[in-house]
Amino acid sequence: MEHTFYLSTKDHSEMIDVTSILENWIAEQQIIDGIIIITSLHTTAGITINENADPDVKTDFLRRLEEVFPWKHQKDLHMEGNTAAHLKTSTVGHAQTLVISNSKLVLGTWQGVYFCEFDGPRKRKFHAKVIRS
Repeated sequence: MEHTFYLSTKDHSEMIDVTSILENWIAEQQIIDGIIIITSLHTTAGITINENADPDVKTDFLRRLEEVFPWKHQKDLHMEGNTAAHLKTSTVGHAQTLVISNSKLVLGTWQGVYFCEFDGPRKRKFHAKVIRS
């Protein structure tokens, strides 16, 4: 069972909580137990799991990544000018694997699944594949 999801990002850098999108799809597909792999289909956008209770975590997360990988760097040679976005994606990662139990993602109390945009705004997609147990 697999599916490609589409979304439009609004900012240059942002973290979009996709937890409910995934859980709704899992419920619609009547998946009870298994493993789900979620992957970004872009080199300048990633997937991560992080806190979803305090919105300041997303702000701090993006700010700290920008400190390490500033958007404009005089010595970058990549002609598109988005080397920082590639580095952020490689750091965050392009995919996550989670357990599904009783039709729910197994996440900690404060955790959520995020699509991380580093070169927006753009039309984006991510893919999920479930291996049922």
